[in-house]
Amino acid sequence: MIVTTTKKLTKAEFWALADASDITYELIDGIVVAKMSPKYFHARSARRILNILQEWAKDRGRAEMEWAFDLSDNYIPVPDLIYVSFDRLPESWNENAACPVPPELAIEIISPGQTFGQMTQKASSYLTGGVLQVWVVDPAAKSVTVFYVDRAPKTYMNDEVIVDDLFSELSVEIDRLF
Repeated sequence: MIVTTTKKLTKAEFWALADASDITYELIDGIVVAKMSPKYFHARSARRILNILQEWAKDRGRAEMEWAFDLSDNYIPVPDLIYVSFDRLPESWNENAACPVPPELAIEIISPGQTFGQMTQKASSYLTGGVLQVWVVDPAAKSVTVFYVDRAPKTYMNDEVIVDDLFSELSVEIDRLF
């Protein structure tokens, strides 16, 4: 059963609800929000990105899907994908819990019914909360917009390649994602 609330929940109340359900929830400004069920284009892009990230991250850190992280007492998002390095979260960490630190990279894939504006707001919240880079993937436009802490966003399309000093040796060809 999908639960929605208008009453603000504490972090403990949120985790009690989320842990008792098979549905993925986020806590946004204290309000419980059910995550949208992905469709084919979303799932395909997520899998392709995850494959690229996991291959690159083997000895560097963790690349995972749908892993919540704790930004504050009233904000626990669940990005579609995250990357967190072993520098931020040691390789020895092994708990069945939300990621205890902000990841270096959070990736959101726009689903039908979501807007680029909504994802831009999430990206801003992530960056304010300590995430170093956010990618907003738009399967309909076949684009990836990269949001940075220290500069304006950049949109990649077609045969462009995402490369960044923050993620040395990672090279993501946009055409391979869609």
